[in-house]
Amino acid sequence: MSIKSFGGEELPQTIELPHVGESVVEGTIGKWLKKPGDKVERYEPLVEVVTDKVTMEVPSPVDGSLVKILAEEGETIPMGAPIAEVETGDGASSDAAGTATVQPQPVEGQPSDVQTHPGPLAGSPGEPGQLPQPAIVESPPIGRIGYLNTAATMIGPTGGGAGDDSTPAPPPERMAAALAESLAAQVAIETPVVAAVPTDGRRRLSPAVRRLAREYDVDLSLITGTGMGGRITRDDVVKHVEAQESTSAPPPVPEQQPAAEGDEEHVPLTPVRRMIAEAMVRSVSQIPHAWSAIEVDVTGLVAARTAMREAFRQREGVDLTYLPFVLQALVETLKDNPTFNATWGGDKIILKKRLNVGLAVAAPNGLVVPVIHNADRLSLSGLAHAVSDLAQRARDGKLTLEDVQGGTFTLNNTGALGSVVSQPIINYPQAAIMTTEAVQKRPVVINDAIAIRSMMNLCMSFDHRINDGAESSAFMQSMKRRLEAIGPEGL
Repeated sequence: MSIKSFGGEELPQTIELPHVGESVVEGTIGKWLKKPGDKVERYEPLVEVVTDKVTMEVPSPVDGSLVKILAEEGETIPMGAPIAEVETGDGASSDAAGTATVQPQPVEGQPSDVQTHPGPLAGSPGEPGQLPQPAIVESPPIGRIGYLNTAATMIGPTGGGAGDDSTPAPPPERMAAALAESLAAQVAIETPVVAAVPTDGRRRLSPAVRRLAREYDVDLSLITGTGMGGRITRDDVVKHVEAQESTSAPPPVPEQQPAAEGDEEHVPLTPVRRMIAEAMVRSVSQIPHAWSAIEVDVTGLVAARTAMREAFRQREGVDLTYLPFVLQALVETLKDNPTFNATWGGDKIILKKRLNVGLAVAAPNGLVVPVIHNADRLSLSGLAHAVSDLAQRARDGKLTLEDVQGGTFTLNNTGALGSVVSQPIINYPQAAIMTTEAVQKRPVVINDAIAIRSMMNLCMSFDHRINDGAESSAFMQSMKRRLEAIGPEGL
């Protein structure tokens, strides 16, 4: 299907950055897989986009030719912002848009527990001179999604948002259709700008460029764009502002002992590193953290795992670690203490009915928190398989959006690094995060006698708006009792 203007001329389709979850409000263009002039096929990956949850490949919804890139590599834009224009021409797939009907596109509101992107979408459809005619286009299924890691371990600090789990997650066989529907709702067809193209060769300004220009009161006509086709990029504006500040500032006073050259090395931030940093700042600035730790005698747990490990590996095909035991105790404790499986709602506390436990996975390229959905419904064997599966797919970069969304509580195995005590940052907007520390043998006094026992520390950070020290102590004592009660048959 092709869209024609009033004069019969075929118009390009504007591809927007798809909304992939209520807690993901913006993404960074990582790498364009096509360049203007390239032919693209329907479902063929068009661009890599980095969010605070995963790196995903956004596919083209239609057959055609890429005529214009609207978002440069490294540019951070809100979900729903235009990123490219594709011309379908006569060779367009006839079913690309199905029976699409032209209708006004509703403006989606942001949920209350999500940090919204500041300011309006500058340069978006609806500005003077544009005639928006959005239509819903049938979309391809989301491509391979996940951090492109080569190695990953179940360790490290956590951060980032978590989606609302108020609706049950679809079964695996329905994920492709659900993700395709999510993307289809965001791909719009619009009429290009009627006004004449600027004679200076500059292309349409991105929201980031417009925002910087307003913030620093920059006259964009004075800037020579270095982007594709002479387009002004965010770096162009930053360099212009820095140049103005350097010329207007007074000459620097020479230092008596200048620092030697080569004392510093500046490492540019990767998109993943930048988003992790933003997630950490959001968590510590919006959630009042409190912290607690408790010592647990896990001698019985160590004995149970040692006795079961070999037979379990032969029967199940996966290794039995300490995490499934801890997860089993955790979900039972969360059932008894529902305010830790919750979020802050401003004028209310939102209790989550589902127990979706996130596991922190750190890797050289960044961090991700895959989620075990409905963890309370799984046996010890099921939890072991879930842990092994998520860890392996994190290493292979094959995590899906469903794998990293909907978490209600986060567990972090910092003991894998040899840590004995830690103070984790809460995975926003959850109510708490717990770490399991290294298991160590040490002398312990039991019944006025000294015994060598396997001891482990549990550490937990919690949102002090939702829970106080009394609730935290009750939660930790419940975990302690359950873990210390583990015998040869498990919990």
